[in-house]
Amino acid sequence: MSKRIYVGGLPFKTTEEEMNALFATYGTVSSAKLITDKYSGQSRGFGFVEMPDDAEAAAAMEKLNGSDFGGRKLTVNEARPMEARPRGGGGDRGGRGGDRGGRGGYSDKW
Repeated sequence: MSKRIYVGGLPFKTTEEEMNALFATYGTVSSAKLITDKYSGQSRGFGFVEMPDDAEAAAAMEKLNGSDFGGRKLTVNEARPMEARPRGGGGDRGGRGGDRGGRGGYSDKW
């Protein structure tokens, strides 16, 4: 079974190819995914690596966690499943509805 590994503390200029090469020194890498901001495309400084062999993944996590990469200290551990987050549209966060406080005669109170 393959292991999904969280990699944090990455320099913002790191590429997926560099992540792949870093982990490939410990074994086969199935994928390397750098997480980027959806609006700017800028790296968020973390990503995920998948390795098919559990022993190789464990060795990579042990050796790379706390190590220096590009002047930054890496946090490397087994990735946890993503927690479900509520989707937008709920709550009173400036969406439609509610009292507008007298703006230009607009009111949605009938």
